[in-house]
Amino acid sequence: MEELFSLATLWRVLDGVGILLFVALISIVFSIIGGLIMGRLMIVKSKVVQYVCKFFLESVRIVPLVAWLFIIYYGIPSAFDLHISAISCGIIVFSMWGIAEMGDLVRASILNIPKHQRESALALGFNAWQIEYYIIVPQALKALTPSSINLFGRIIKTTSLLPLIGVVELLKVGQQLIEVVGRHDTSVNFIVYGAILFIYFMLCYPFSYIGNYLEKKFITH
Repeated sequence: MEELFSLATLWRVLDGVGILLFVALISIVFSIIGGLIMGRLMIVKSKVVQYVCKFFLESVRIVPLVAWLFIIYYGIPSAFDLHISAISCGIIVFSMWGIAEMGDLVRASILNIPKHQRESALALGFNAWQIEYYIIVPQALKALTPSSINLFGRIIKTTSLLPLIGVVELLKVGQQLIEVVGRHDTSVNFIVYGAILFIYFMLCYPFSYIGNYLEKKFITH
């Protein structure tokens, strides 16, 4: 039991949290950039572009993320003689999922803006870029921000799938501690998983709280 509360264990846990946050933060950055682009593409007039975006969205949503992790980490490298590290695989899969979800949020936030506002702006002499900058973007961002923040919290939670492809992040560190220390004390399971639960809660709750707060604030205004 003493080993569980040692300084070495603390560093292992912090290292696991660091890997978790590294994968999550990079995935979030790619999700924001790719999602903004995809969201705009989903509302262009080209049916082909809309179909491609829709296919990507549904394929990511329908196929479990675990399957995507296995396909990209085990399937693609063996088929094409490539090497993809487990962390890179996680970033790719979580970015794909984040881009798909973010793109759909962007699409919805733009389409929810009443059409008469665009028509009124055109009647007042606004050009396309002015309409985008002064009317579309401010309102879309207002609607998009709360949902996006909640999505970022979900991306952090989803990193718990990484141990399935061998990444030693927070959950995997906990499992390793249980294997070593838990053989002598069965209460270790409860302590370790309870600590993991608490850490995930502390990492994700701020996103949930801020997202819900902004959503209520924007609704009242």
